Amino acid sequence: MTHDLRLGVNIDHVATIRNARGSAYPDPVRAAKLAEVAGADGITAHLREDRRHIRDADIDALMSELTVPLNFEMAATSEMHAIALKHTPHAVCLVPERREERTTEGGLEVAKDQNRLSDYIGPLTDAGCRVSLFVAADELQLDASKRVGAAVVELHTGAYCDFHAEGRFAERDAELERLRESAAFAHSLGLEVHAGHGLTFETVTPIAAIPEVKELNIGHFFIAEAIFIGLDPAIREMRRLMDDARAV
Repeated sequence: MTHDLRLGVNIDHVATIRNARGSAYPDPVRAAKLAEVAGADGITAHLREDRRHIRDADIDALMSELTVPLNFEMAATSEMHAIALKHTPHAVCLVPERREERTTEGGLEVAKDQNRLSDYIGPLTDAGCRVSLFVAADELQLDASKRVGAAVVELHTGAYCDFHAEGRFAERDAELERLRESAAFAHSLGLEVHAGHGLTFETVTPIAAIPEVKELNIGHFFIAEAIFIGLDPAIREMRRLMDDARAV
């Protein structure tokens, strides 16, 4: 089924649980295949430099076993460039990465790194990968993303979700408006617009309702919710909320 708004399921934190015990399970590839059945339009996996969750062998297996596209998240390093060119996944999403962070914090600094990123993105695009940049809701970064040759931007929804969780609703609503304006601006530049980070059942509807957004990427919430209701029901409920937001 083709959806007006695609759902990418990030399976990183299945690997986090596996690695906590140094065991072979739970298997992130099994989770990815279950997500396909439950309604995922694609699978996202972030191969971090420190391999804290997804490992090289996971990428190998995902590339060979998935029937939906793989969105390969990575830092813009020479090591990751070589791995991406080896596999040529459907999509490559460049994200900022610091070893001490728990998760990706903030968006990529594109405007101050345009020359390097242009040179970095070119070979990936030539190899057939759709290159996405994970950025804040900031026109300066969106303009720069277009200039360096990205096909897609993924808007960072983390601040919006954090404000909601903390009950800071005025700030949440202001951030939501920034996301709406940024989605419209990015679309006007000819960029495809995605969004993600921290989205839950409570926060997804206003983001899913933004007409320019074509894909949401959600991961940690699914793995957390799976403890209580299972991965398949969690994905199906998110899919329902996304579809309902678009039907209004």
